[in-house]
Amino acid sequence: MGFFGWIAGDDEPPERWDLRRRGWELCCGIDGCRAECRHVLICDTRRLSPAGRLRLAEADRPAWRLIMLGVEQPHERASLLSLGCAEALSAETGLQELHARTQRITDMFGMLPRWRDLGALTLDLFHRDARRGSRWLGLHPREFGLLWRLADAPGERVTRKQLLSDVWRLSHDPETNSVEVHVSRLRSKLAGAGCSDLIQTVPEGGYRLADSRPELLAHRLPQADALDTCLRELGWADAVAN
Repeated sequence: MGFFGWIAGDDEPPERWDLRRRGWELCCGIDGCRAECRHVLICDTRRLSPAGRLRLAEADRPAWRLIMLGVEQPHERASLLSLGCAEALSAETGLQELHARTQRITDMFGMLPRWRDLGALTLDLFHRDARRGSRWLGLHPREFGLLWRLADAPGERVTRKQLLSDVWRLSHDPETNSVEVHVSRLRSKLAGAGCSDLIQTVPEGGYRLADSRPELLAHRLPQADALDTCLRELGWADAVAN
């Protein structure tokens, strides 16, 4: 089993949606914030309007974490799924079905590492961006690709040829300075997030990630993200944080 979050106007899920009865553990976020939650979030949306449900999904895009309950209209369920929600289900959904669907989603996303922690940064493969706390760096896809590729082997040299092959998908050297330009832009954005020394140039050629010691993660303070902001505006933050 695993962890799940509960998002609603009430503190506790009702018995028919309480996955703790099937061996799951309930997570209430980190200091009440959902930004660092890396598991499904089950949402009782019966009290929300269609616009409210849409807003909730938009706040967590791509919203694979969200299992929306209480969505009765097929066209609305289709819209929420198109936004990336993990599931959109009617209020008639019982515990057995909810358990099966949640387990399937958890297993599926467990096959692919969505996040990587680099010191104070979190890399998000779905967003194809990195953030420090609640602040996104706004990386270009290739800037993100560079950072993710370097994170494949922290501390090890990655040559220009390897970057062209793995990030640019090129089997030849185009004899341009595209790699250097993207590294420079990436370093500028990292510097703005207080991580200016994360990427090092190797004297023999290529780049590597500096030592991002695990203990640095302990200094990351939980911060609210767009979903947390949305929950506060809905008046649900207090219930979620309890």
